[in-house]
Amino acid sequence: MIRMVRYNWPKYLVTAVALVVVAALPWPWRLLAVPGAAGVAVSLAATWWAYDRSRLYDWRWALDLLPPPRRYAVVSTGLDEISGTLRRLLPAAEATLLDCYDPRVMTEGSVRRARKLTPPPRGSVPAEPGRLPAATGGQDAVFLAFAAHELRVPAQRRALFAEVARVLRPGGHLVLVEHCRDPVTVAAYGPGAWHFYPRREWLRQAGAARLTLAAETTMTPLIRALVFRR
Repeated sequence: MIRMVRYNWPKYLVTAVALVVVAALPWPWRLLAVPGAAGVAVSLAATWWAYDRSRLYDWRWALDLLPPPRRYAVVSTGLDEISGTLRRLLPAAEATLLDCYDPRVMTEGSVRRARKLTPPPRGSVPAEPGRLPAATGGQDAVFLAFAAHELRVPAQRRALFAEVARVLRPGGHLVLVEHCRDPVTVAAYGPGAWHFYPRREWLRQAGAARLTLAAETTMTPLIRALVFRR
């Protein structure tokens, strides 16, 4: 949760200033600060629950959903927080780290701050959504954790899923982890939930790339993992 606040601190600062201003208004207008403060509290509590108190960053749960990969790729779009854990869990596997961050496309301040605070791991290779530098059929698994939603243009998402399908061997798996825009996420994050896509978007992109849903699980109702098989 602390990392998320650091990545998004301008938003929280503006919200805090606005709440202070509203709270200083005459009665009963100051009561307008109550729903705003409640919304911030719910958002922070949801983030703490989803990231700090769930099994998400353990990543053993993912390895229970697919055969142990001998070769796998981690595709990120600005922030890679999983490759270190996967390397510890799969010490004998060959890891390829593909960094699709493009500051011309991913212009959100939170992504820039996240990248500055958490630089790409050593060995990361620059990549593009439509051009992953990996051999065709060479990967047993591809991991996409909170990365695909940063591609705001539909054609970029289509291109990424097509490339993932290309680099996966027949029978290989894509592990996609995302917040999905649904009533629970909207209740937790309010308008911020529209930064994410509904579950049907990922099913649509996977279907277009001829990937089949093989497993699904949740880390709290706010985070969903979809495992697709080529």
